[in-house]
Amino acid sequence: MAAMLKLLRPGLHVKRWFGVLLLGMVVISLGIGFALTDAYRTAVVPGWVSILTLQFVPLLVRAAIFLAVGAGLCVFGFLGLYHSLADVLPSNSQSLLERIYDFRIRQGGPRIVCIGGGTGMPTVLRGLKHHSANITAVVTVGDDGGSSGRLRREHGILPPGDFRNNIVALAEVEPLMARLFQHRFGEGSALGGHSFGNLFVLAMTGVTGSFEHALRETSRVLAVKGTILPSTLQDVEICAEFADGSEVCGESRIPEIGKPIRRVYLKPGHPAAQPEAVSAILDADLIVVGPGSLYTSVVPNLLVDGIAKALIQTDGLKVYVCNVATQPGETDGYNVEDHVASLVRHMPGRVNPFDVVIAPRHPDGAAAPEAGIALVTTTPTRATEPRVVVEDVVRDDHPLRHDPDKLARVLMRVYAAERRTRSVNGTVRSAS
Repeated sequence: MAAMLKLLRPGLHVKRWFGVLLLGMVVISLGIGFALTDAYRTAVVPGWVSILTLQFVPLLVRAAIFLAVGAGLCVFGFLGLYHSLADVLPSNSQSLLERIYDFRIRQGGPRIVCIGGGTGMPTVLRGLKHHSANITAVVTVGDDGGSSGRLRREHGILPPGDFRNNIVALAEVEPLMARLFQHRFGEGSALGGHSFGNLFVLAMTGVTGSFEHALRETSRVLAVKGTILPSTLQDVEICAEFADGSEVCGESRIPEIGKPIRRVYLKPGHPAAQPEAVSAILDADLIVVGPGSLYTSVVPNLLVDGIAKALIQTDGLKVYVCNVATQPGETDGYNVEDHVASLVRHMPGRVNPFDVVIAPRHPDGAAAPEAGIALVTTTPTRATEPRVVVEDVVRDDHPLRHDPDKLARVLMRVYAAERRTRSVNGTVRSAS
């Protein structure tokens, strides 16, 4: 019954068709009624027909009986049709009504752009996909390690690993299919170290002729609810300059040096942004940057000129999700304010584009369970702009990782509050 009541929510595009169906049934009933009335007046009918049509019962009572029987038949038929359609759904999936409700709610959700890479972005996407189907993931392309690095060097494609993870995060597929896409072949063979998903994207690139088309077709195969785009289509390398003046190039090598990082940059410099990514940012209602490895997953996207400029110019709410813990070799000793300062330092003109920062709330006395890692904390008095929101967004079973559902609820709550504020000020935009 609760699921049935959800159909009364405005914007589900269901009630109107029930109304049309009911109107059609009424018109058909009137037609049948007129035909029967005419036949009754002009034709000679057997006596049993009079008994069957309750001619001996007063007219109002007869009408009530037929209305009740008709309504019962309609309800019985509708339930039978519903269960018949529901039988085609997988046994472990939502009910048909729940699927209709969730689909319509998500279709009406805000336009969201997530910017980042690594393991942080899939966490955000897994949570947000339950709140909106209008999600665009803008992913860094600097990965040069592991399977992605090998395929990048041997086949000249953009590194597929981060894209694979984000496709799986947004996919509407059976768990077994997701596990298959993430399956990694064991060492000792030509495929050793490669994941099936990376090879799938590589093969799709060969079939479609381009990496962009491969991402679209792979997303279609896995029923991805959203769009996944590279921040740039150029083959770029991430380089770091350390506090002592030394430099190193290669995303996988930067954390290994273990020195404080002064800045990171791309080779070649100033790569052209992917046009669809820029358009998505400019049109977004909510832009989420992070979490993820600060210098190798998040900042490289901001070094693509078009991405950074679009982030500054967009009217959407811009939120930075700070990491839960420090990353050895990249952010040793950093707190929330240090993360934000580093992002601003890499923006054009050192402009701070963010409206809100989501910082993790740790239990009193909590400590990182791994050596060389510290929990990221904040000192709110040091930062008045952007606004720092401290919330419980950490997994209960893993204090070094964000919880997708907790984080998504906080992001949507912050977005809703900002939307109300902008509505009062007359600057709110309608979500698609």
